[in-house]
Amino acid sequence: MPNNAFEYSMQADLPAFSQLVVGEINPQLDKILSDNQQAIDAILQQAQESDSGSYSWDNLVAPIEQLNDQLSNFWSPVSHLNAVCNTDELRLAYNQAQPKLSAYYTKIGQNHALYSAYKQLASDSLNPHQQKVISNALRDFELSGVALTTDKKKKFAAIKLRTTELSNKFSENVLDSTQAWQKHITDVTELAGMPELALAAAQQAAKEKDLDGYLLTLEFPSYLPVMTYCDNRELRLEVYTAFATRASNTQANQQWDNSPIIAELLDLRHEQAEILGFDSYAHYSLATKMANTAEDVLGFLNELASHSVDTARAEFASLSEYAEHESGLKSLRGIKAWDVAYFSEKLKLEKFAISDEQLRPYFPIDKVLTGLFEITSRLFNFSIRQVEQFDTWHPDVSLYEISRDQQIIARFYLDPFARANKRGGAWMDVCRNRRIDSDGNLQLPTAYLVCNFNAPVGSDPALLTHNELTTLFHEFGHGLHHMMSKVEYADISGINGVPWDAVELPSQFLENWCWQPQALAIISGHYLSGETLPPKMLEQLIAAKNFQSAMTMVRQLEFSIFDYRLHLEHNIVASQAASRVQPLLDEIRQQVAAVAAPAFNVFQNSFSHIFAGGYAAGYYSYKWAEVLSADAYSLFESKGIFHRETGQLFLNCILEKGGSAEPLQLFVDFRGREPNTEALLRHSGIDS
Repeated sequence: MPNNAFEYSMQADLPAFSQLVVGEINPQLDKILSDNQQAIDAILQQAQESDSGSYSWDNLVAPIEQLNDQLSNFWSPVSHLNAVCNTDELRLAYNQAQPKLSAYYTKIGQNHALYSAYKQLASDSLNPHQQKVISNALRDFELSGVALTTDKKKKFAAIKLRTTELSNKFSENVLDSTQAWQKHITDVTELAGMPELALAAAQQAAKEKDLDGYLLTLEFPSYLPVMTYCDNRELRLEVYTAFATRASNTQANQQWDNSPIIAELLDLRHEQAEILGFDSYAHYSLATKMANTAEDVLGFLNELASHSVDTARAEFASLSEYAEHESGLKSLRGIKAWDVAYFSEKLKLEKFAISDEQLRPYFPIDKVLTGLFEITSRLFNFSIRQVEQFDTWHPDVSLYEISRDQQIIARFYLDPFARANKRGGAWMDVCRNRRIDSDGNLQLPTAYLVCNFNAPVGSDPALLTHNELTTLFHEFGHGLHHMMSKVEYADISGINGVPWDAVELPSQFLENWCWQPQALAIISGHYLSGETLPPKMLEQLIAAKNFQSAMTMVRQLEFSIFDYRLHLEHNIVASQAASRVQPLLDEIRQQVAAVAAPAFNVFQNSFSHIFAGGYAAGYYSYKWAEVLSADAYSLFESKGIFHRETGQLFLNCILEKGGSAEPLQLFVDFRGREPNTEALLRHSGIDS
């Protein structure tokens, strides 16, 4: 067993997953943390005792970056496996390790001698990238409470530790409550209306558990077809109710109830912000965002709402009228939340003669991946090769290398399919950061790309819906942002150091190619005949692009405004955190929602983005960055979607720069002006 739980070198760059020994995680981590702390103390001491008696990049920042990278390279695979191959043993080891990491990072962040050393370097003659690393570090020291009194430092550290524990528990509760529910059905007539592929997947799920018939779960590939296609309204209600009450205080979920976690997290976040002198956690979060003030954020969201709410409610009124006419729902007092996807799909089919299930055979995953790689290679001048032999955590996983000028520049793992003990959703995460060490050795950037699509059923390949296609492009956009970086310092390489409200720019930008006829001709190919998407279906798909786009817009605005106000206004009624969450959400729904949520819906209890992810007081980032991405793409609309020079400009100005400069300046460098909302509203089919 090596010193770390995973073998790696600056040249190999890849973790050895098979070497993971769960029982060794914490002993190995203890040693790394102890060694790092001793090394940092020695770095500070040696610099003081050197001939110059002062600090430099080479005797301070470079060796500390090396220590940080070693820790990151050890922990990244552990954290990743906890998300994609969760087991009781690994979860226990992960939970034991988290407090140690929290304490370590807080201690480093509150190390005044280290802070002072970095401050000394701020006035040195450094290159622009080094200056950015130092300025970010000084900001992060201050946000870690380096200037606090001893008592407040201890309080701050305790809060950080507790919030880490709570966020992790929130995520576990969502996973456990999702996996605890299942519906076994033996009479196929109860599933009337369901597509053949969905039925086959449900049948396969039942067989895997030695059951006859069909098995429904709350995993999205199972949940969504029921809500979209199943004629059985009572079954839709049952499944919707189970999904909407996950991790709540209902009888079935009480042991995983996230309500008290939400209340405690909000209190602790507000206290953390107050200790540092901020009015609220929302104000605290702005220290690392593009947006300058809370008024900027809410003003932006309210502006989008002003353009969208009336249209969204008109869309819903039209849907309700259609549903009542089609099914006699008027006698049941209209359409309900568990009817929306079902009747929306029928209305879309009636209006545009197109449905996701008709499109699915044209998007087998291998063809989609080939098309994705060809499109991005045309734009950014690289090639992608699949690696056949590598150390993996699951047979579904594949590994790829990206090369330019016959040199490997990056790698990524792709884990595309849903399965048990895997966190839901889709994401990109960092496996390895691009950096060059003090000896000139390059560490290649490596990414994890994770989705939860339907796995292949029987002998057929995995077939994607168009929505899943855009999800894949979205995550690959994040991956490109990480992997195309040319920055040499890990702290600002790839997505590191990028403000949270700008990090979605490349991901949302890449989604645009999923709607272009030239691109779809490359992406699509019927899994049996190889035929690309027929012209008629292509026309129908594009015509349906903005179907209910305003309803989609206000749904995102509901989440964004709720998140931001929840953290902004917490100081007003902090003592009532537990009781104010639902009323606030109800109030915001009254203002912007198009679809009325039932009283039992506790969406917030599974809102992992803000309670277990990095989006607290930052969910607005999706819309903020969408303005940037739509405006950036508008240049391709005028030049051509495969215009090499424009692709090269985006590569040079955005993807390669990572977090090395302010994103507004990078955008202006690319676009020649500051962004505006016109392109986003136009792309959404909403009048500006």
